[in-house]
Amino acid sequence: QVQLQESGPGLVKPSQTRSLTCTVSGDSITTNYYYWTWTRQPPGKGLEWIGYIAYSGMTYYSPSFKSRTSISRDTSKNQFALQLSSVTPEDTAVYYCARGGSLMDCWGKGTQVTVSS
Repeated sequence: QVQLQESGPGLVKPSQTRSLTCTVSGDSITTNYYYWTWTRQPPGKGLEWIGYIAYSGMTYYSPSFKSRTSISRDTSKNQFALQLSSVTPEDTAVYYCARGGSLMDCWGKGTQVTVSS
């Protein structure tokens, strides 16, 4: 059974860089043809797709986030990470990691990130 768990700081100050990590168990992030995705849901809004890292290590980002987003991985720990720079209060959201590129079949429970001074 695949499980994903997000972790990272819950409170970040504006203009800082925020990093989140997703730890995967029950599957390898290098398994062929799987993609590992970050999404978020701001309060009162719908789900926003941020980007993914593929089994090969290739990354792809939503144009809305591309300029200040980086997704990386640590295969030795079976983890992938999201970095979002120059955060503003508009980046306050619940952040989710998931397996899948555009159609996700396994999700983490989500972690709240609040951007506030």
